[in-house]
Parts: sequence; C-alpha cells; structure tokens
Amino acid sequence: MSIVLDLGGLGPADLAVGPSALSELMASLHVLAGPEHHPEAAAWTARAAAAGPELHDELSVFAPLWARYRCRLFFPRTLPLPASLDEEFAAIEALSAEDFLRLVAPGVLGTNAQPMPAARELRAGTAVAEDYVRRCLRRSYARGELARQLVAAPLELRDRLLTVVRAADTAFFAEDWRTLRPALEDHARAVRRRLATLPQPSAGGTPISLRSPAEVLTELLPTAARVGPGERIRLDKLQIDEVKVAPRPLVLVPSARVWPHLTVKNEPGSCVVVQYAARGTTPAGELTLRDLRHRLMALNSPARMELCRHLLGEPITTSELAARLGSSEPQVSRALRTLRDAGLVRSTRDGKLVRHRLATDVVQRLGHDVLATVAR
Repeated sequence: MSIVLDLGGLGPADLAVGPSALSELMASLHVLAGPEHHPEAAAWTARAAAAGPELHDELSVFAPLWARYRCRLFFPRTLPLPASLDEEFAAIEALSAEDFLRLVAPGVLGTNAQPMPAARELRAGTAVAEDYVRRCLRRSYARGELARQLVAAPLELRDRLLTVVRAADTAFFAEDWRTLRPALEDHARAVRRRLATLPQPSAGGTPISLRSPAEVLTELLPTAARVGPGERIRLDKLQIDEVKVAPRPLVLVPSARVWPHLTVKNEPGSCVVVQYAARGTTPAGELTLRDLRHRLMALNSPARMELCRHLLGEPITTSELAARLGSSEPQVSRALRTLRDAGLVRSTRDGKLVRHRLATDVVQRLGHDVLATVAR
C-alpha cells in the first residue's frame, strides 16, 4: 500500500519548504491525545498535560480533528507560507461558514474512503446533513457529536476551536515552539539549498533546479522510493492513491512531533502538502512496510524461532547450530539466510569460521514482547 506522488511539471516557484506553527501544534495535540502511541514523547506529554489540565475536556471534544486523519484546516493552503501562528489563526478566523465546513467536515468524518458532500449542501435540517452526521456517528460517538455541532453552527464551532487551540498555545505550545522552530527552519533552508536553481545557459532562459524534486524527496523521506519513469515517488503509507501535483504547488512541512507518521494532504483547490519528520527527530533506520512484513514473516516459523533462541546466547557457527538442533547444515543455512536477509541475524567471520548472533537491538525494536518470547 502506498501513495504515489507525480512531481512532473513542478517549477522552482511551485515548491515551498518550511515549518508551520499550526501544523506543528496539530501534531503536538495528536501526541497529547494518544500518548500510549507515542512513548518516545512521554516526557514532553507529561509536561504539556500538566501545563494545561483545564484544557483536557475541550481538547477531547476536538480530538477527531487531529487523530490519524489530520484535518485540512491545520495545513498551509496557499503560498507564500504564513509567517507566524497568529497569522494562521487569523486566516481561520476569516473563513466563511462554507469554507470552514469544506475544510473541517472531512476531518470530522476521518476518512477519505467515503464520498463527502459539497460544503454548501451541509445545511442543518437537510437530508444530506443528517446522513453526514449519521456516518460520523457510526465511526464514533465523539465524531457524531462534533459533526452535529458543525452542521448546526459552523461559525460558532470555528470560534470555539480557535479558543481552545489558542489556550493550548498559551499553556504549553508557545514555549515548545520557541525551542523547535530554529532547528526546523535550519532544516528547511538545507532542503531549499538542495533544490537550488541556476539560470539556463541561454540568455533569459528559465531557471532550472540542480536537483529534481523527486530526487530530493527520495533522499529526504526515509520510506520514499522512485518508481517508474518520470518524476514519480512512492510513499510508504497504509493508503492507496496516486497524486498528480502540478499545476498546484507542493509544500513540504518538516516537523519535530509528527513521527512516526507521514501526512499527505491532497484536497482540490489547495496546494498538496507533505508533513514529515525532520532529520534528527526520528530513530535511526525507519522501516518500510515491506521490511516490517519481512521481519515478522521470518519469525513466523517455529524452527526459525528456535534458531533465534540459540543465537541469542552466544555467537555460534552453522555446524554447531545443526548439531544442537539435530538438523542438516543446509537446512540451518537456509533458515539463517532468511533471518539474515530480514536483518535479524548478524554474521561475522573469525578466521575460517563464520559465527552468527541474533541482532537483539533489531528484534527489540519490533517490541519488548517479541524479544521476551525469543529469550524464554
């Protein structure tokens, strides 16, 4: 499963890179709403929750907007990028009821797998609005209640949302952003340098990029890969989509709080946005879905699991493993190759001997229970 971005036709003026305070606030609220899914941010979560305990109930009401399906309202929509969080708040405050509905209604529903009615049709008391509320309610009570309030009084809900996110900014985010912003801006400048342009040799020629957007994004995003001909990249996500970016702009938003997520927003009438974890904010060696399946399948064998238990205690040769297990050396070699190809076993040469050992750090990253099961 993946999202393919077709970057063909993008010119230098069509690609922007920069942090967004509003997008970072949304990523922070996502972590705060589900701390059990973000153990790497446990210390920050505890500080933020303690700084604004009175916000808990109101943040819970709006939590569907920053759940797995991130609401489009919190991302840049046009170029140039906003300069400050106050500017982003002011843009939300200026939205009409219809524009607010258009940006927020899909986020309340929380999926792009179902068709969305046009915002102008979501009027209180209409069959279309009632069906929309029912669909949100089937996904969760919280989504259904938020949908009901959205349809009944969109501008009142807009103002209530602005009140709570401004309070979150005052309580904990403003201080956090002062720390995070310089590093994110440095990162964005480095990416822009990689996308730097030069004039064509001919007089008056159109500027050309030193590096193509697809080349830079493939290096920038750990789970991205070039696909097929042209400027196309595949992003490893639990979604299936193909996005032709041009003639819209592409906005890259580096984040310190979004990991392990990668967010792609592709709504008509707005720029395409990719929010990603900036380098230095993620654990090393982020896995693709393919690699994760490979590792789990390698462990999904009683014989290979038994092999792992012997490899956990000490470095051991193929012949020694075969003797212990009562198996032939070719059988053990095949099992070792499967585990080694999945990154679960490391082999080192010692003179004429090759010794194998379980990569416990790799297994541990799959989960403490997996390592504990191997170690029994």
